[in-house]
Amino acid sequence: MRTKVRQMYTRGGNPAPNQFIIYTPDGTYFQSYNSTIAFRDHNDKVQLDENTWDYSRTTGKYRNEFLGEYKDMTKDKILSGEYQLTNLN
Repeated sequence: MRTKVRQMYTRGGNPAPNQFIIYTPDGTYFQSYNSTIAFRDHNDKVQLDENTWDYSRTTGKYRNEFLGEYKDMTKDKILSGEYQLTNLN
């Protein structure tokens, strides 16, 4: 598999500026602007960047879409250890 980049879209169907999903042989990344926010491997193990996972409202909106959940669910998974906080940048 080659690395592929797909731009995310707004609810209105327009390209979301600076919001990308990156497919790699190792798994899938969510990038907002120039920061990697999240990584999901092929076993659905999720890592979030410890400094940028909750950077802004816009980043959060697209992070939620990438993970398929709301922020409170993400926080619970961080606290339980299901999601790992690490340096992705």
